[in-house]
Amino acid sequence: MTDQWLVVIDPQNIFASPESEWGSPFFAEAMQNIAHLAERFGERVLVTRWMPTADRTTSWGEYYTAWPFADQPPTDELYDLVPAARGLSSHPTLDLPTFGKWGGELEAIVGRGAHVVLAGVSTDCCVLSTALAGADAGAHLTVATDACAGSTAENHAAAVHVMGLYPPQIALRTTAEILG
Repeated sequence: MTDQWLVVIDPQNIFASPESEWGSPFFAEAMQNIAHLAERFGERVLVTRWMPTADRTTSWGEYYTAWPFADQPPTDELYDLVPAARGLSSHPTLDLPTFGKWGGELEAIVGRGAHVVLAGVSTDCCVLSTALAGADAGAHLTVATDACAGSTAENHAAAVHVMGLYPPQIALRTTAEILG
């Protein structure tokens, strides 16, 4: 795995807390698998955070109207990493106000055409958006299906199904398969 990266998408309080409207009931289980993967990837782990945008002139303005609980400053504890994610990477977090994390900033770290394992939350939003953009950019992606947490079991399954339609750019594997 020396040539691969693990990108852990948005392991934040806002997606982990049962009190959050966006909390995934599968977050803790996914986080255990993320920890196993991170041990193996060592220095090649990157953690991202979804951060609120200040620009309300686009559809993001309507988004925050629909989800007022999330309309908080970036310094709010909602956007902090969960304790189990804080030591996963020696690299600074990649903080972006977009669902998808694939772009110039991420590619500058992992390299163009990189081999990347994706894990994190939410399977049906930020993981899916990252995977599709990464595939378009020519990355070689593996989604660690059991190291991702969806908003619901059905939405997780639907997102995994959609990502499974993109071989050879996107492969689907369990944590055990990746580590084995």
